[in-house]
Amino acid sequence: MSARVGVITFPGTLDDVDAVRAVRYVGAEPVNLWHADADLKGVDAVVVPGGFSYGDYLRAGAIARFAPVMGEVVAAAGRGLPVLGICNGFQVLCEAGLLPGALTRNAGLHFVCRDVWLRVASTETVWTSRFDADADLLVPLKSGEGRYVASPQVLDELEGEGRVVFRYLDNLNGSMRDIAGVSSANGRVVGLMPHPEHAIEALTGPSDDGLGLFYSALDAVLAA
Repeated sequence: MSARVGVITFPGTLDDVDAVRAVRYVGAEPVNLWHADADLKGVDAVVVPGGFSYGDYLRAGAIARFAPVMGEVVAAAGRGLPVLGICNGFQVLCEAGLLPGALTRNAGLHFVCRDVWLRVASTETVWTSRFDADADLLVPLKSGEGRYVASPQVLDELEGEGRVVFRYLDNLNGSMRDIAGVSSANGRVVGLMPHPEHAIEALTGPSDDGLGLFYSALDAVLAA
């Protein structure tokens, strides 16, 4: 049995091809999902990749949230489908209400494009079970609206429930409490701003640290 992982493409998506490559690299079957699709083609998990969906008009992810395919993703996530949102995908998941908080302009008001160190803050999710607790990962970050914000109450809830999944070791965008990624309450939906799909082999990225997310999801799907 091979896991089938859907990768969504919106107008303006940039990193869908890289996400497809990462899915294929770990031995799963990538399934292309178009923004106008009314079904998810029976996939076992979904990746919402990075880019500038719909040109980031209104605000990042605000229009993509209303695409037909996202209605299906929200419904499927409610039934337990694993979903990973990367960069713009994280923004879309927040806009869709699958994850709390929001992503706003970087604190320095500049686009950040560099490799960053992350610390794994939770291994209790579908997408991080392969990692050791407190492992440090080197992955690329490229965003202009990557500053994670939420109310003090939401931040305290995320901390208390172990739903902060990744933290920046060097917080370049001013994210509250150094948060780089968070999860849903059931640990099956995860969003992060840095790009694990660009860190799957040393030849093309700064490391292969990003593979752990995709292998973790593959483990969960095959064990189901």
